Amino acid sequence: MESAQVAIVRDEEELFARTAHLFAAAADVACAANDLNTWQANRTAADGVVPQHRTSVRVRKLYRPGVLLNPSTAQHLASLRQAGAEIRITQDEVNETIILDRRVAILAGDLSGGRRSYSVISQAEVVQGVASLFEAAWRSSVELAVYDAQLAELRSLAPRVLELLATGGKDESAARALGLGVRTYRRRVAELMAALGAESRFQAGVRARELGLV
Repeated sequence: MESAQVAIVRDEEELFARTAHLFAAAADVACAANDLNTWQANRTAADGVVPQHRTSVRVRKLYRPGVLLNPSTAQHLASLRQAGAEIRITQDEVNETIILDRRVAILAGDLSGGRRSYSVISQAEVVQGVASLFEAAWRSSVELAVYDAQLAELRSLAPRVLELLATGGKDESAARALGLGVRTYRRRVAELMAALGAESRFQAGVRARELGLV
């Protein structure tokens, strides 16, 4: 489907072909995502890797806490921050979105048959609404460095906790395997579920696989 102000593209390559020039010219890039997978084709443009002659470009990225459970992802985000990107973490659900200069909004759709569709929108009223939602989420989020420090210990435990959850064993035996008390183990599981945005242990396992944690 396509109109003068809305275009639906069917995969990342088509999205990149249609929007690369927009990223190249943008002075303000805002991105919200659950993880680093949604915007793969546009990663170079959206990650804040800005040429030296365009140091005035502002890049903001908003993520869910689960991205910080993967050490390599956490390191990647830290390097982006050092390169000048502003990165924050939110516990709220996010609409996976990129906004360019408050003039164009790119909305990610669901995966279907291994492919994801994207809506590229330039209709001013819609873009303004999407931008307002992003700004509200940005204001209530937490700086990357603050959240990363809070998750440091959990990140080191996450792989083993997830492995133990997958076995379906009792909490008592899992706690002993980790050298933790049962109450401490259950608290860590609850913290892990919260970071993954999961409402059950099974859902936590699914989300962990999506993030490459298991």
